[in-house]
Amino acid sequence: MRDGQRHAPWAADPANSRGRLHEEQREAVRGPRDAFQRDRDRIIHSISFRRLRHKTQVFMAPDGDHFRVRLTHSLEVAQIGRAVARTLGLNEDLTEGLCLAHDIGHPPFGHAGEDALKAALAGQGGFDHNGNTLRALMVIDSPYPRWNGLNLTWETLEGLAKHNGPIAEPAWALAEADAAFPLDLTRWPSLEAQVAAIADDIAYDNHDIDDGLRAGLLTLEQMLEVPVVAAGWEETRRRFPDIAADRLVGELVRSQIGTMVNDLIAETRRRVAMAGVETAGDVRAAGTCLAGFSDEMRDAERSLKRFMYANLYHHPRQLEAARIAGELVAGLYSAYHADPRLMPADWHARLPAEEPARSRHIADFIAGMTDRYAVTRYREVVGPIDLPEGF
Repeated sequence: MRDGQRHAPWAADPANSRGRLHEEQREAVRGPRDAFQRDRDRIIHSISFRRLRHKTQVFMAPDGDHFRVRLTHSLEVAQIGRAVARTLGLNEDLTEGLCLAHDIGHPPFGHAGEDALKAALAGQGGFDHNGNTLRALMVIDSPYPRWNGLNLTWETLEGLAKHNGPIAEPAWALAEADAAFPLDLTRWPSLEAQVAAIADDIAYDNHDIDDGLRAGLLTLEQMLEVPVVAAGWEETRRRFPDIAADRLVGELVRSQIGTMVNDLIAETRRRVAMAGVETAGDVRAAGTCLAGFSDEMRDAERSLKRFMYANLYHHPRQLEAARIAGELVAGLYSAYHADPRLMPADWHARLPAEEPARSRHIADFIAGMTDRYAVTRYREVVGPIDLPEGF
C-alpha cells in the first residue's frame, strides 16, 4: 500500500522511477509529493497546458461556451483514466498526468493545423502532434532556471511518447527526445500509459456525440443507426420511460462511458492474469497491449468511430472550416519563413541560421498558438480573412 491506496504489484512506483533527465537539487523539492505527483503538478502549472483552453477539440474556435476544447477534453480524459487506474490498483497520479498532457502537442485548429504544418515541413522532417508533445515538454516550455523543459520523469515521458503504442520509426521530434533521454520506444509502456490512451478514446467517442448533437450536425435518429448507441438508448429509455428524449441524451452518453469503462476494466484484468504479469517490468516485457476492450466492445467502438468520421468529423461544414484553418496555418508559416522578423522579438532572436532547425523553430512558434491567437496573428502579418459563422 502506498499513500493510503492499495496498488497492484505491476503498478508504476514513483520510488522506483528511472528518474529525470536533469538531476534536481534536494532543496528544489517543494512539498510532500512523490515524483509522479510533481510531474502532474508541473503539467497543470505549465503554459502549454493553459493554452489548451483555446485550442480546437472538434469545433474550431467555437463561439458557443458549451462546446469542448482541448482543455476540457483533457480534464474529462483524466477523470476517466483516474477512475480506471484506481479500480485496477494502478498509480493514479501517473495516469492523471499522462491524461492531462496527452494533447499538449496539438497546434491550433487540431488536425487541420497539424496537416498544414506537416505539409509545410515536408522537406524538413514533417510534423506530428505526438512528437511535438515531447518537444513542448522537454524543450520549449522552460520555466526552470537550470534546464529546458519541465524535467518530467522517464515514466511520464515514456507514456506520452508511446501514447498509441510502440514506435519503430520515430519522426524527428520524437527521435530527438529519445536521443536525449532513451525511452525504450519499441516496447509497450506502463499499464498507466495504456489506460490513459484508452481513456482518451472513451472520452472523445462519447463526448463528441454530445457536441455534435448540440451543434446540430448530428441527430439522435442518425445516432441510433449505430448498434452500440441504439442498445444504450433502449436501456436509457427503459430506465426513464416518462422523461422527454431531449433530457436523456446526457444520460445516454454517461451510460455509454460507464459501459466502456466496465468493459475495459474487466478485459484488462483478464489479459493481465493470462499474461502472468507480476511486476511493472513484466508489463513492458509482455510484448502486447494489456489494457483494452473485449473483442465485442472493440468492434462496437470501431463502428461508432466510423460513424463519427462519416457524419461529424467529415461533415461538409467541418471540412470547410478545416480548409480555412489549413490555409490560415499555412499562410502564417509562409509569412514567418519569408520574413522571420514578423515573429515576436524573443522568438526571432533564437532563430537558427541553418535548416532544418530554422523551419522547425518557426513551426514551434505556430504550433504553440491558440486558435484565436493564430487568427489575430494572421490578420496582422498576412491580411484579412473571412471566417464562417461559429468558427
